[in-house]
Amino acid sequence: MIQILIVDDEKAICDLIHINLTAAGYACQSVQDGIQAIDLIEKERFDLILLDIMLPGADGYDVMEYIRPLKIPVIFITAKHEVKDRVKGLRLGAEDYLVKPFDVVELVARVEVVLRRYNKTQTVLKVGDVEVDTEARTVTRGGKPVVLTGKEYGLLLLFIRNRNVALFKENLYEKVWGDEYIPDSRTLELHVQRLRKKMGWENHLVTVYKVGYRLEI
Repeated sequence: MIQILIVDDEKAICDLIHINLTAAGYACQSVQDGIQAIDLIEKERFDLILLDIMLPGADGYDVMEYIRPLKIPVIFITAKHEVKDRVKGLRLGAEDYLVKPFDVVELVARVEVVLRRYNKTQTVLKVGDVEVDTEARTVTRGGKPVVLTGKEYGLLLLFIRNRNVALFKENLYEKVWGDEYIPDSRTLELHVQRLRKKMGWENHLVTVYKVGYRLEI
């Protein structure tokens, strides 16, 4: 399983990221201090580190200097939004830079992009009795194959990777159809209905009023 370290001095932020990345199928640990982060990195193996800049003990830039020789990908997560701060982080070797406050869906997507870049993506995703092999592009439910259209498969991956997160209709349509969402169209609704039936998620893939849909697991 992919191991991710979250380093942020705000426990609420750590908890938010931890909950959502765990729901997306990642194993996470978190610390709120730069020195604690370095100590933990010495003892354990991590595939990705989410690193704040303003930290007690040692700031994010100092921690990054320690991480760089280890070749562990890093995404900076910080309230510092000036260009010079982003440039400094990227020049130190960070793979990406996300400014607070951020959208959880965007965070998960950026994590996936960086992990793909390092060939560390999870090829098998599991939710209950549903299993998706993203490499073979196969889906099973209770051990039996499920046939999905391309759009249904795209929606399935988004829902699984963002479990318990409300996803906006506009975002779903843009990511799967690659186009701007048309409010009067029932295309997305019909695809979600078919996906519910095929996956047995009538009570799990719920409609969020005036927002979109959420896979409740």
